[in-house]
Amino acid sequence: MLLVVPLVAQRANPVERQLVAAGLWAGARYNYAYWDAVRANWDSAFAATVTYAGERPAPTDLQYYRRLRRWAALLHDGQLDILPPAAIANRVARPPLALRSIERRPFIMDYVTNDEMRVARPERLAEILAVQGIPAADWIRDSVLPQIPAATETSRWDRAVAQMLEGERGTALHLLLRLPGGAERGASVTRSMALLGGRSPLERSVLEADTLPDGAIWVRVNSFADPDVLTQFDRALGDAPREGPRHRGLILDLRETAGGASATDRAQAYALLSRIIDRPFVGSRRLIPQFRPDSLIPWVSMSSDTIWPPLRRERIAYSGPVAVLLSPRTGGAAEDFVVAFQAGGRGPTVGEPSAGSTGKTATLTLPGGWRLRITVSRDAFPDGKEFVPAGIAPQFPVDVRVEDVLAGRDAVLERARAYLADAARR
Repeated sequence: MLLVVPLVAQRANPVERQLVAAGLWAGARYNYAYWDAVRANWDSAFAATVTYAGERPAPTDLQYYRRLRRWAALLHDGQLDILPPAAIANRVARPPLALRSIERRPFIMDYVTNDEMRVARPERLAEILAVQGIPAADWIRDSVLPQIPAATETSRWDRAVAQMLEGERGTALHLLLRLPGGAERGASVTRSMALLGGRSPLERSVLEADTLPDGAIWVRVNSFADPDVLTQFDRALGDAPREGPRHRGLILDLRETAGGASATDRAQAYALLSRIIDRPFVGSRRLIPQFRPDSLIPWVSMSSDTIWPPLRRERIAYSGPVAVLLSPRTGGAAEDFVVAFQAGGRGPTVGEPSAGSTGKTATLTLPGGWRLRITVSRDAFPDGKEFVPAGIAPQFPVDVRVEDVLAGRDAVLERARAYLADAARR
């Protein structure tokens, strides 16, 4: 792991910025687990970044931050993040809107009900047609997409839409919206919601659960990082494990379970999986690079974890049919869960390919208070088949269409319900 003594974080001069670039170059070059898949000329990009840092007039802190992000995005590491000093990070914000890419078109899925939004009057499922007079597709392609690290193009576009309105805190944006009914109108919004500083009002609960009209339990896991996720999952299932075959089934929705690949997140994901299996399952295989210069074996293979069902004196495992929902936002520990679930044949996966972004990460200290988070291990199926960076393909693929979303239809969920209905008849 690369460690560099921090320099002064604020008002860095060109030399200090060039040292940040050197730290990024070395940190990625010697730690990134998928270096063999990098197609960009890393050295050339480093030279261009060093030259940019010394330009006159000097770029602002936020301009230099964006330049580093564009460079790092060349790695296509879906877990990579450039973490600037707090003085810079606190100056980045976005309007209080939650956006989603549907067929590569940006839609407003939710917003914070505050004074500004009461004036702007955004509507859920309104499509953003233009930003600052620039067509949304051009805005995303030219201004946002080059800064987005992701393993797959679908995941990259999805993340770009989610971040398309980020920028300097306090600045205003004018949006052209197409409302769900077809009418078009403008809306002015301010980048007022800081990316740091506690829980966002748009952040969803760690777990949400409903019982559908056909009797299936629909559980949406939004994070494996919260220690309360297992308790909430047990509460959502209730007496379903004891009802056995009489219960219609379980739909485990991991479409919004992004990020979080720490050992704790992975352990929680496996602990949740243990609640729905009746025999041992094998988790993903992990390769860790070996840094000894005299070693003839560049990778150390870690043995796969074994996920055990619960002891009967502790709880009864859920034995009914299960379907797991995937999307390009399914990443991190959620993908480790899906690998074991799919390899063990517990049930089908439904939806779109996952993000292809998991594995152990390391956060490296760079000069000037900057940090780099990067993937440092390779994860694969127990048989050795790699799914990074392509993502995990669902067994029942379902495309998400704009017309379905606007009509209030969840095609992925409906396909899972059809599977459970067929299973109940068998």
